[in-house]
Amino acid sequence: MRAQVGDVLRFAGRRVGMSEHRAVVTDVLGADGQPPYRVQYEDGHQTEIFPGPGCTVEPSKTRPVSPRGD
Repeated sequence: MRAQVGDVLRFAGRRVGMSEHRAVVTDVLGADGQPPYRVQYEDGHQTEIFPGPGCTVEPSKTRPVSPRGD
């Protein structure tokens, strides 16, 4: 997984009926866009995370999408 500042991480619900949640990447702490990331959730909560398998990256609207999907 690779992300840049401004990208949105989307987390799928882990249980039936649990809704998706999102967080904006505010800082990339790993090398070359790799985790960990500092993020801010929609409710304003901030934390550092290593995203798991249920997470996808939604590129910021201000950056082009790589042909590789990074």
